[in-house]
Order: sequence, then structure tokens, then C-alpha cells
Amino acid sequence: MIKGQNITKSYGTLKVLKGVDVNVQKGEVIAIVGASGAGKSTLLHILGTLDRPDNGALVIADRDVNKLSNKELARFRNQHIGFVFQFHHLLPEFTALENVCIPAFIAKKAEAPTYKRGKELLDFLGLAERMSHKPNQLSGGEQQRVAVARALINQPDVVLADEPSGNLDTDNSQELHQLFFNLRDQFQQTFVIVTHNPELANMADRTLVMKDGLVKD
Repeated sequence: MIKGQNITKSYGTLKVLKGVDVNVQKGEVIAIVGASGAGKSTLLHILGTLDRPDNGALVIADRDVNKLSNKELARFRNQHIGFVFQFHHLLPEFTALENVCIPAFIAKKAEAPTYKRGKELLDFLGLAERMSHKPNQLSGGEQQRVAVARALINQPDVVLADEPSGNLDTDNSQELHQLFFNLRDQFQQTFVIVTHNPELANMADRTLVMKDGLVKD
């Protein structure tokens, strides 16, 4: 699903990634761990095509993303990659269902099937009774599940998560962690998750440890 080789990234004179190799198979749940400043989020942003590497090869879902223009990259990202962040970034003026459907509407998908899939995802995530609620009417755990549904609406090849449970209490964190594995089992969904949570890292199929801009399996 993802193959990266010798990925480097610097910001000015600061070398953040120093030649990272990473391979992710379809249906894997991968955790990326390491101390703050090790390069975890930078790597995730590059794997998510939110940033470009200075050097190195990156193939996602059989596409050499380094060869795509910025416009092509934006379209590829919308269609093939889902994102879940520590802060859910839901739009406050829209309902849960509308928030979930936004990436599909950006992709110019038809309204009726989009709403149908959005309802199916929210139902699967236990939010059938909360679809018409706006974010300020939802708990933190419910908001994060809406964000997960939004990440899945376009049936992406891979979902990237950056500290997805970092803003949740223990019970909601455990529910969210289990949800990732339920989604993998149900939909063969691939997850790459940056986390400081040892419980989530221990649940993953593999853990990649980052240190000083390099990664080891």
C-alpha cells in the first residue's frame, strides 16, 4: 500500500528525516512511536502527501506521488487518503452527517449515494441517533468518531492518524483504538497511526520506532 525509500526532509538547516524507509501492506495497522522531535508527524505528513520530501521515493497505492503536480496530488489525496487528527477539525456550522460528507462533495460525488454512505458509516460507528447534531452537541469521543467517518467517506486506500486519542479520556481512547481494528477487520482498511499511547502501539500489527530522523521496525 505504501512504499517509501530514503525519504529525507529538512527545514532550513534542521534535518528532520535523514533517510527513512517504510513499507505498509494493505490491511495493516501500523503504529509510529518515538520521542517528540523524532520526525513522526513530518513523516506522516509526507506519507499523506500534505508535504513533499526533499529526496527519496514514495509510492502509494501503486502511484508514484512524487511525479504528481500539486493539483493532481490534491485530487489523489482526496480520493485515496483519509486523515484523523488529534483535534477533529469538524466544521461547527454543519451537522455530523454533513461534516462526514464534505470530502465526497469536494470529490464531486453525487449527493444521494454520499448521504447514504455517510449514514451507513455513522450507524456503524454507533452514531445513528446523532447524525443531525452539530459538533457542539456531541461529546469529545463522538466528535472523534465523526472525524473517523469523514476519513472513510471516500473509501480511501489508507487512513493516517496523528495522535487520534491524544485529546480523549481513557474510556473514549480505548473505544477509538478498538474501532480502528474493527474497521480493519470489516473493510480491510489500512491504518498508519502516530501515537504516544503505549496501549494503542501494543495493539498494532507492527510498531515503527523513530529516533533522530530515522525509523526502525
